[in-house]
Amino acid sequence: MTEFRIVEAVALSPEETWRRVTDWPRHGDAVPLTTVTGDCRTVVARTGVGRLGFADVMDVARWEPPQDGGPGRFRLVKRGPVVTGWAEIELRPYRGGTAVRWREDLRIGVLPALFERPTAWCGRVVFRRALRRLLRG
Repeated sequence: MTEFRIVEAVALSPEETWRRVTDWPRHGDAVPLTTVTGDCRTVVARTGVGRLGFADVMDVARWEPPQDGGPGRFRLVKRGPVVTGWAEIELRPYRGGTAVRWREDLRIGVLPALFERPTAWCGRVVFRRALRRLLRG
């Protein structure tokens, strides 16, 4: 199983947290060798150097921004062919700030099942670091 989870708390409103977490180009700043573009329908993360690389194309399957200090959530579905799976990010008010829960199922098509646990571990490390950078502003 390649699913992993990350939970972080931040002293920001849900609305500001949403703004930071959905600032797609900043995701690229936080993930090595990656540029990210997107809107509320499609997100594309291109990882690589020069002509060597791949695109992780994701459709936005759910988009519910927080309103009036309430929760918000979005779901991205990865289309492949190299990377498949999904990511769900949920924001909830928590102790005067916001708790962010990031769940992701990350599968890299060319890797055999033997690599599922290391893929989940690497995903957790890389995306926890990215989330912390996004939340710092």
